[in-house]
Amino acid sequence: MILTRDNLKLGLVLGLIGPLAGLFVFYLVKFPGFSFREFLQFAVHNKSTITSVSTFSLLVNALLFAVYVHFDKTQTFKGIFIITMIYGIGILLLKLFI
Repeated sequence: MILTRDNLKLGLVLGLIGPLAGLFVFYLVKFPGFSFREFLQFAVHNKSTITSVSTFSLLVNALLFAVYVHFDKTQTFKGIFIITMIYGIGILLLKLFI
């Protein structure tokens, strides 16, 4: 099972997939009438939507992080944390320069 593995690469992959899954769920729930491309264009040009989408997306990583901390999988949660920080910095830069 995936929860029994303690691997930095696994954490990095989960850290990349988590926010993308969160982004897709947010799109399905909040913007069902838009195409995915229209949703992304709208989100990038609207600061409040960037905040909502990024918060929800990174919340998925926070949940993954909490699960792996609970199971004491140190290397995996380090990977998730590293990617979460990279996403966070990217979102901050996106909000500052758009």
